[in-house]
Amino acid sequence: RNYISGGIDILEVISIATYVISDIHGQYDMFMELLDKIKLKGNDTLYVLGDILDRGPHPIKTLMKLMEMPNAICLVGNHEFMALECLEFLMKEITDKSLEELNAETLDNLVTWQFNGSQSTIDEFRKLDSESQMDVIDFIKDFLIYEEVSVNGKDYLLVHAGGNYSPEKDIEDYSLHELIWVRADYDVRYFEDTYVITGHTPTQTIKDNPHPGYIYQRNNHIAIDCGAHYPGGRLAVLCLDTGEEYYSTPNEMKETDI
Repeated sequence: RNYISGGIDILEVISIATYVISDIHGQYDMFMELLDKIKLKGNDTLYVLGDILDRGPHPIKTLMKLMEMPNAICLVGNHEFMALECLEFLMKEITDKSLEELNAETLDNLVTWQFNGSQSTIDEFRKLDSESQMDVIDFIKDFLIYEEVSVNGKDYLLVHAGGNYSPEKDIEDYSLHELIWVRADYDVRYFEDTYVITGHTPTQTIKDNPHPGYIYQRNNHIAIDCGAHYPGGRLAVLCLDTGEEYYSTPNEMKETDI
């Protein structure tokens, strides 16, 4: 497009790029650092492959930043799923009646979520007014479960977890548990012509990974959870157009802080 400013034609260079990030886990400062590094433009797309919430200091602040970004497309992770099962209950006033309604399933969900690092999410969520709390819940409910994209002639399946995918099985036939909980098997090439991009499994925990804490690529797998909530871990963004990898500064938390 051409714009006229002060009698001078200015050519605006429009960059359309596709970026992927996962497992932010409340690391708001790392996330903002990466947004600055990639210079995300309005015409670019940022896919977020789940686990925005829990563990880190500012999960709700991060989520609300994403709510302001029309070019950010969020997929559900197991942490968002756990949160959805509990947040509406947390909005209720604690009364004898609400405690009576706390059935075994809800209690089990709360305990499981607490075990998986929910406290920072709960603390920030409770500081919101009720309207903002509902906005957060409604936003999470609209998260995609998976996405299939093509960039520069390459096909990608974007999904939070591994699922043990097969070309003989339609993606719609996988259970939600498989898509958000089951870890990828990086020794198995699921598809010959499709790259599976996942979060969920920190690359620090992948067996025989020569570069733990960095994006891992093998057998048409691309693992992008670089353990931002780990001591020394990072948040990572991958540009699908160029293959360029971007990293935040390492997490300065020490082992003794866990």
